Amino acid sequence: MFRLVKFILSLFDYFTEKKILSQLKEIFKEKKTISVIDIGSHKGEFISGINKNFLINKAYCFEPNPNIFQILQKKYLYNKKFQLLNFGASNKTDTISFNENMESSSSSINELNTDSRYYKKKFFLLNFFGSKKKIINKISIKVIELDNFLIEKKINKINLLKIDTEGHEYQVLKGLKDKINIIDLILFEHHFDDMIIKNYKLSNIHDLLVENGFIKKFKIKMKFRKSFEYIYVSKNFIKK
Repeated sequence: MFRLVKFILSLFDYFTEKKILSQLKEIFKEKKTISVIDIGSHKGEFISGINKNFLINKAYCFEPNPNIFQILQKKYLYNKKFQLLNFGASNKTDTISFNENMESSSSSINELNTDSRYYKKKFFLLNFFGSKKKIINKISIKVIELDNFLIEKKINKINLLKIDTEGHEYQVLKGLKDKINIIDLILFEHHFDDMIIKNYKLSNIHDLLVENGFIKKFKIKMKFRKSFEYIYVSKNFIKK
């Protein structure tokens, strides 16, 4: 049952991704090559789509889950354009607790609200036949602030920043500090369900981006979930 549900969701996600890629192609139509930071690379699903549709000059792929990182390495270890990084991004540099979910794409730094209806539905699907598998396993991961990373690597321009961290997107953006000004476009996911415990709202992200010269370009709802994907573009990039 779980595999069937996962297959159906992945099918709908494929069509959502196609619409996002179409938007990115239009926005970057004048760019010969692009540089990418992928926060929450997972198994490389997003960066694989970008790699097929754009000429990448450099991609920095962050995946903190060591088990999933091994899968990512098998795909891109020998691609010189890709730098694979086994840590996450946040508004601090530290070693913190990470909730590794048995459905790995739902793993998160944030705690889960086990009383939420959405969580209970997910628990039911994951344990449809009464197997009572352990849904969450706590592990330790390293996180860094992106501004320090950009300074250390002497990076002065990133065309595309993608963030998919299951409720930690605001902290990732805060960790950019003034370096947010070297980003042309930011793509991120936001959850409106109450399963993920987070201390911010979409309005906090919107205000942060608007204050730093970004405008909302596109949004799309993910099927069967209370989640949206958003694209914000820097006004400085649009003026070029």
